[in-house]
Amino acid sequence: MENIQIRQARLDELPKLLEFEQNLIAAERPLDETFVSEEFHYYDLEKMIHSDEAEVLVAVLGERLIASGHARILEGKPYNSFKRYAFLGFMYTEPDMRGRGVNKLIIDALVEWARKKGLDEVRLQVYSDNTPAVAAYEKVGFRKMLTEMRLATK
Repeated sequence: MENIQIRQARLDELPKLLEFEQNLIAAERPLDETFVSEEFHYYDLEKMIHSDEAEVLVAVLGERLIASGHARILEGKPYNSFKRYAFLGFMYTEPDMRGRGVNKLIIDALVEWARKKGLDEVRLQVYSDNTPAVAAYEKVGFRKMLTEMRLATK
């Protein structure tokens, strides 16, 4: 594999990270008809970069940011066998860098961060119709658990 480095995101990279976020939203917009038409944000990336309860990572090839991902510590439900877990998101890879294992590198680093935080549960959400993403997550060991369904009443 190329000399791809995984490291923590920096605040000076926020413009590029926000671009990644909008690219991610654009890719997911056709999968979710409930999205508002105007621009919005999934994440408060600046806050997450500063937080001890989150880790925002980037993949870098040379000086170029090529991918991102984050983990946040969330509270488990009262019925879960774990109190807290790592929730992954912001998984984005530039189109010309897909299929090279970059997503796996980021996931591996986020899982290691979760372990260091004492967490043994890692979860994420993916649109069921996003077949390439589902396959990529299954390839690194995730498995499907729950399908969220909706019914529009008007």
